[in-house]
Amino acid sequence: MSQLDTLFRHAPSPVERLPVPEATDRDISLFVKRDDLLRVGPGLALCGNKWRKLQYNLQTAKDQGHARLLTFGGAYSNHIAAVAAAGAQFGFEAIGIIRGERVAGLNPTLRFAESCGMQLVFVSRSDYRRRHKDGYLHKLQQSYGPAYLLPEGGTNLLALRGCMALPQEVKQQLPIPPDYYTLSVGTGGTMAGLIAGLDDPAQVIGFSALKGDFLREEVAKWVARTHTANNRASPWSIQTHYHFGGYAKHQPALLHFIQNIYQQYGMALDPIYTGKMLYGLLDLIRKDFFPPGSRIVAVHTGGLQGIAGFNERFGEVLDLGV
Repeated sequence: MSQLDTLFRHAPSPVERLPVPEATDRDISLFVKRDDLLRVGPGLALCGNKWRKLQYNLQTAKDQGHARLLTFGGAYSNHIAAVAAAGAQFGFEAIGIIRGERVAGLNPTLRFAESCGMQLVFVSRSDYRRRHKDGYLHKLQQSYGPAYLLPEGGTNLLALRGCMALPQEVKQQLPIPPDYYTLSVGTGGTMAGLIAGLDDPAQVIGFSALKGDFLREEVAKWVARTHTANNRASPWSIQTHYHFGGYAKHQPALLHFIQNIYQQYGMALDPIYTGKMLYGLLDLIRKDFFPPGSRIVAVHTGGLQGIAGFNERFGEVLDLGV
């Protein structure tokens, strides 16, 4: 059995009921799909939606005979950390093209990536913007050798294929299917995969971690590219009012919420993605957005490796046991 089989031969991540009063007082059943508990390799990096988005990509890289992975990201990228962990766990060389200049000491995410053996290549922001250009990609492969290319954030059609399993797992785990799925949205790939994997009329609500509404177009593009019969009926939308100032921005109310959820329910959330999603979801429940009797599955997409970097940057503001 190949080591990579561990990404496919595993028990589904559990679905746990979250008995928050906002939901129980309104006769709403709230569950969390704990993809943060899907973990393999060193640290907390290769888990959650990164596990799902990489599993078919890594298998394809192996099937095509690649020994090297090359990808892109910012200095705090969960994706960079996940690819580094995948390289260490499954025997690939890994190269990360990092936006911006190298900073002395690095941050926890990049220190982790280097500890996994990833070669970090820092490029100017103008060069980084060329990462979608064929000529630039060819130049990188000339410089660093033939490699399996992974896009920033990891979203491609193979990534969507991994995420399509999410609703099918939930269907087997809950005796009554949910009326809604909710999840955080960064590049739109996980959400598009979930939508494409649905074969029932549940609604999917994304919570944007970024300012602006451009993610609607991204999700629509990826859903259209899956070309599955399941795209027909599943309504979806993206909430754009819970980004707390934009990507990687936060406010005291968000940090207090995350700490409170951990203390009451033992579930760690990150302040970039999942914390904002659950905060927004409970706010919508309080505002009676969902009718009584609704069944909601919130997807915990992971991202916990980023908490160390967040604390180093902002002063140990979260104590979440990770």
